[in-house]
Amino acid sequence: MPDMQDIAIDERAQQIRMLRESAADFASGSADMKALRRRRASLPGYDPGLLRQMADLGWLGIVLPEAQGGLSLGLTEMAVVLEELGRGLLADPLPATAFAARAVLHGGNAGLQQRLLPGVADGSVLPCVAWQEGVGGIDPAAIRSQASAADGGHVLDGAKRFVAGAAGATGFVVTALADGRPGLFWVDAGAPGVTLRQEWRADETPSGIVELRGVRVEAAEVVAAPGPQAAAAFERAFDEAVMLASAEMLGVMQASLAMALAYMRTRVQFGKPIGSFQALQHKAADLYVQQELTRAVLDEALRKLDGEVSRTERAKVASRCKARASEAGLRVTREVIQLHGAIGYTDECDAGLYLKRALVLSGWLGNASAHRRRFAQFGEVAAL
Repeated sequence: MPDMQDIAIDERAQQIRMLRESAADFASGSADMKALRRRRASLPGYDPGLLRQMADLGWLGIVLPEAQGGLSLGLTEMAVVLEELGRGLLADPLPATAFAARAVLHGGNAGLQQRLLPGVADGSVLPCVAWQEGVGGIDPAAIRSQASAADGGHVLDGAKRFVAGAAGATGFVVTALADGRPGLFWVDAGAPGVTLRQEWRADETPSGIVELRGVRVEAAEVVAAPGPQAAAAFERAFDEAVMLASAEMLGVMQASLAMALAYMRTRVQFGKPIGSFQALQHKAADLYVQQELTRAVLDEALRKLDGEVSRTERAKVASRCKARASEAGLRVTREVIQLHGAIGYTDECDAGLYLKRALVLSGWLGNASAHRRRFAQFGEVAAL
């Protein structure tokens, strides 16, 4: 008689395979590099029509419970979709939306969850997380924004930078200190006192600067009460978002390397395809190794995060994965430019679009150096 656990594993594997095929078909049919170039330095930085199609496919609700309109699937399923969308440079704003949705889910405010998350699943609510305030660091405790208690609620004052997905967001999950303790607060994008400006990232997609001046937050809009619960909710959502960014980076490097290999088969020099030259074969093999190392680290990390792991172990595997993905993604996409030769440096060559996306992803939620430091920090904690 078949083991029920084996049956469940087989069913999930089949489900993941079907989801990957669906996402791959969508990406191959929707990727349009000319349209991507036309959208550069414009708001909201992605195609709203494609986002509606993704919502109709249920992808915005993959990591949300069925009770809130989601599919109750795992991080692995979301990572598979983002990997395939990364191949076509189509992932925005899904990673930023998933980050915020998971923060709300982990925050524990059931009323707010029921109000926001069904809208996230159907695409009518697009949240993002406003948490960073300075350049370089990823320490969630590095907060200067204040949440002052007032009439049963809070009043927020402060400024946030590098807010991914802010241009099209309907609201923000904001980190702020209340009596020295970190809290998570929901702020509607149109609330009085909220000012949104944009700066442009390497791939000419927008990154928000959110200023909060006397913004009123009622008690019902507190995502997680100031204290350990809020810190734990944010850290868990952060680690999950780190994994999703790494999955998108894997898709970016796969498409970039495939582009280079196709070019090496067709570009003729000295009467031979350049792919026949041993030096270039060695370079391509090295890049393939970087890609597969990233895949292996990501798969291991997703298996752990989809299960029950400690806070320390979760942080370690997430940072290990992001450090590997950031470094490998930059190396692959930069060397793909070189494999294309002079044409690779022109704007007409699509290889440059993948390099620019890799530059953005490598820095979002912390670059390789920041995550190595974080990994070492949690390694020291575990050794005590």
